[in-house]
Amino acid sequence: MSAHPEHPLHLAVALDGAGWHPTAWRDPQATPQALFTPGYWTALVRAAERGLFDFATIEDALGLQSDDHLSTTDRRTDRVRGRLDAELIAAFVAPLTSRIGLVPTVTTTHTEPFHLASALATLDHDSLGRAGWRVQTSVRSDEAAHFGRRALPEIRRDALGTPEVDAAVADLFEEAGDAVEVVRRLWDSWEDGTEIRDAATGRFLDRDKLHHVDFTGRFFSVRGPGIVPRPPQGQPLVVVLAHGRTVYELAARSADVVLVTPQQASDVPRVVAEVRAAEQAVGRTGAPLRILAELVVALDPDPAAARERVGRLDGLAGSPLRSDAAIVTGSPGELADVLQEWRAASPELDGFRLRPAVLPTDLDALADELVPELQRRGVFRGEYDSVSLRERFGLVRPASRYASTPEVAR
Repeated sequence: MSAHPEHPLHLAVALDGAGWHPTAWRDPQATPQALFTPGYWTALVRAAERGLFDFATIEDALGLQSDDHLSTTDRRTDRVRGRLDAELIAAFVAPLTSRIGLVPTVTTTHTEPFHLASALATLDHDSLGRAGWRVQTSVRSDEAAHFGRRALPEIRRDALGTPEVDAAVADLFEEAGDAVEVVRRLWDSWEDGTEIRDAATGRFLDRDKLHHVDFTGRFFSVRGPGIVPRPPQGQPLVVVLAHGRTVYELAARSADVVLVTPQQASDVPRVVAEVRAAEQAVGRTGAPLRILAELVVALDPDPAAARERVGRLDGLAGSPLRSDAAIVTGSPGELADVLQEWRAASPELDGFRLRPAVLPTDLDALADELVPELQRRGVFRGEYDSVSLRERFGLVRPASRYASTPEVAR
């Protein structure tokens, strides 16, 4: 794992409820009474910022959590059910932090892109250029019923791979791609310098720099322009979690960062190659996708204690911890070994999004033990070296596609 400034290690953290273990809220160090308070989320994001993480994602969905995310709510009462709105969490922690990127999860399936563009642009203004968006689709019929505007076929796990379900899933991803395109156009609809604010002449706006987007597609017909002035980053960072070719292609068309789920170091070169193949297949131009691998982590200076803690939670859950991502249970030093091994497997792996099994315990271990260990090994920065989230990933601030004259990058 290189510390070369041209290929820096990126670390993100995924925040979800009491943690990614289904019984994390019953851990003695958990604080389930605080889950729905601003203080809880502020403390978590500040801890991630203390660890110099690139960004924190905040999970969200339009239905109550379920042990199987494809299933309707399972009505379990022994799990955390219910959550605060991710966009609003990001908004209220933005002025309470200064450097960490804030990336709420927002579905494209029932959310109008006009609303998304406004909310995320506002978050970028609120955070002074640290906003992102983790794009998600909603496959559940009970979530569709909340809105009553469309019916989705029931997509059961055992029906995946059938023509009907594959077509329904492909539609959701196609709609997601169109939604991201509309949102990006709305962000571009205000050129830089549209707001003149010239009290002497009475001109607040330069009308020539405000543009209709006139997008017409299969799912949306949006005229624009947006109502929020161009975000400080031009376009906030777009992030997609992908497990296979169809979603790799969505990421290649629409995203800046893709989150992937290799299960071991030997999988990394294959997954990276699949992402690059998807980029070629869709004709991606510009900067290649930044690739972060996902890991669920449970940490303790004593590896046996970490395993014992997870085993205790497994007992409460009635089954071993399972995830779409690989699981690392051990010491911060052992996790550092894994990160270095995975990154050595492919120089194109840019970093990791880490999912703490228990919050705040495992997040504190990441910030206060893993990061110092990586710094001691000379593979992670000692301070934030940029302000905007795009800049941190080496991505240029895009010019508005509607600008008639070249804009000056800021």
